[in-house]
Parts: sequence; C-alpha cells; structure tokens
Amino acid sequence: MATITATPSREFGLFGRMGATVSKVVSAILEARRMATRYEQLRRMPNSELAKLGCSRDEIAQLVVRGF
Repeated sequence: MATITATPSREFGLFGRMGATVSKVVSAILEARRMATRYEQLRRMPNSELAKLGCSRDEIAQLVVRGF
C-alpha cells in the first residue's frame, strides 16, 4: 500500500520565498559564526592539547569544516 504525506509549505508567493531565503541566510551566518568561534578555540590551544585531540595545527581548518 502506498502512502503519500503532504507537508504544508510556507514558501507560497513572493514574501514566502523571500522569508525562506532570509531564513537560510541567517542560518548560514549563524553556522559560520559557530565555526569561527570553534576555529579560534582550537587555534588558541597549545600543540600538546591539539595532539591529545588527535590533530595538528595544520588540520584545524579541516576539522572545523568537518564539524569537529
């Protein structure tokens, strides 16, 4: 038996699409700020602390992008 689920979309009309776009931009900005904060936290750690986490200073940016 097939089932179809309909979810209402808030993206109707010009203002709905604009609101969705603004929401996506705000979410992206918040994520970028979280990543920048995490990068700074890791950057300020001494090499010995980074080694305990299993990474080196050269890997900080990659770790942040991957969600470490």
